[in-house]
Amino acid sequence: FTLSLTAAGRQAFRELDRRSKQQASDMLSALPDASREDLLDGIERAKRVLAADAREVRNIVIREPQPGDIGWAIERHGRLYADEFGWNAEFEALVATLFAAFATKHDPARERCWIAEVDGKRAGCVFVVRNKEHRNVAQLRCLLVDPSARGLGIGQRLVERCVSFAREAGYGGMMLWTNDV
Repeated sequence: FTLSLTAAGRQAFRELDRRSKQQASDMLSALPDASREDLLDGIERAKRVLAADAREVRNIVIREPQPGDIGWAIERHGRLYADEFGWNAEFEALVATLFAAFATKHDPARERCWIAEVDGKRAGCVFVVRNKEHRNVAQLRCLLVDPSARGLGIGQRLVERCVSFAREAGYGGMMLWTNDV
C-alpha cells in the first residue's frame, strides 16, 4: 500500500516548504554573527550526540596563539563565567588585563600561552607566567575548556603542556592562579 500526494497536495507542500524556508531565512538573517555561530556550533554538537558513533576520533591540536586568539580567550572567559556562574563584566575586564599584560610584556623563554583546537575550532586556552613574588615558581593562569569540548581530555593536555614547559624553562614549582566560585 503506497501513499502519494495529489497534484493539489504537491502544490500545497511546495508552498508550505517555500514559506518555511523563508521564515527560517528571516530568523537567521536577523541574528548577529556571533549568535549564528553559536547556533551552528549547537547543531554540530547535536549531530555528534545523535550520530551512531558518538565516540568518533576528533582532531585535537594544542598550539601557540595566532592573531585573534587572545581576543577570543578574553571573550570566552567573560561569556562562560557569566553563563555558568553569573559573574559580571568585571571578571572579563580582569581577564582582559591579564591577557593584555601577557601579550605585551611576556618573556617567551619563561612565559607561554597555548590555544586548544578541536576539529579546527578554538576550544580552550591557558597560559604560564613567572610568579612575581617567587621568581622560581611558574603560575598557571586562565585555564579554560569550552563546554563543547569538555570530556575530551583538553584540560589535561593543556595542563601537561604547562608543566612540561615550566620544567624546560627551569622553574622549581608551579602554582595555579584561580578565582573561587
